[in-house]
Amino acid sequence: MIYPDFMYYYFCFIVLLFGASWGSFLNVCIYRIPEELSVIKPRSFCPKCKTPIPSYCNVPLVSYLMLGGKCKYCKASISPRYFGVELLTAVLFLMVWLKLPILGHEPSFGMSPAFSIPQIFCYWIVVFGLIMGSFIDIDHYILPDRVTLGGIVLGLICSALFPELHRTASHLDSFLTSLGAAAIGFGSLWLVAIVGRLIFKKEAMGFGDVKLMGAIGAFFGFSSILFVLICASFIGSFFGIGCIILKKKELQSRIPFGPFLAIAVLIFMFWGPAMVDAYINLLTIGN
Repeated sequence: MIYPDFMYYYFCFIVLLFGASWGSFLNVCIYRIPEELSVIKPRSFCPKCKTPIPSYCNVPLVSYLMLGGKCKYCKASISPRYFGVELLTAVLFLMVWLKLPILGHEPSFGMSPAFSIPQIFCYWIVVFGLIMGSFIDIDHYILPDRVTLGGIVLGLICSALFPELHRTASHLDSFLTSLGAAAIGFGSLWLVAIVGRLIFKKEAMGFGDVKLMGAIGAFFGFSSILFVLICASFIGSFFGIGCIILKKKELQSRIPFGPFLAIAVLIFMFWGPAMVDAYINLLTIGN
């Protein structure tokens, strides 16, 4: 007899492996997309000596540890970020999976529940895009259109196919909610960018951030927009102040906003709906 707990932890382990594998592909995307290289061909290679990496040296997480963080051929150091991206992706994929009530287990860590397997796959798409966009933004101060505009398109498609994303049973209502929230999300940050340009007499926010906000609205609806904007602003402010105190940045230094939006989206995805519902209930009780 196979016990439910065994199956539960077995699925968790499989999801970890699944996430780590996608994290390995993310490393390829993060390196190649800004260079306008194909993410399919050629196969993975060492950035230093350009030697193709054999499959047995390209096992997510394991290979980095076995090789001691160095290329098998030229012995050049491999950035620990490669391992970090794989681990981060694996953990976030697992956290998304843990949102699903399954085999008698409720969502872990007080997370808001997911309602279906398709919803879990939609959230994995979001995680993949946020990680890719964040690390590219950190390195190059850009958010690729395949993350932002692609996110808007995928958000609209997923919403039309899986109305549980917006907590409704109607495919049409879900699509219209996604479309409206994408427009509001895009417009709200576009307005912030315009006002910032007028006040500071220079570009206050990249247009990639504006498009990313549209993708966020498309996937998560109206309630996510204000939450993400406020949360990302607080996180970005604390980070900026901390860097200034530590003398890592100056007041006028450029800081990518995409990673802060990504962190805020993850907070909303895991706990936001419950937090919003709790706030609404608090206001209702107060009245």
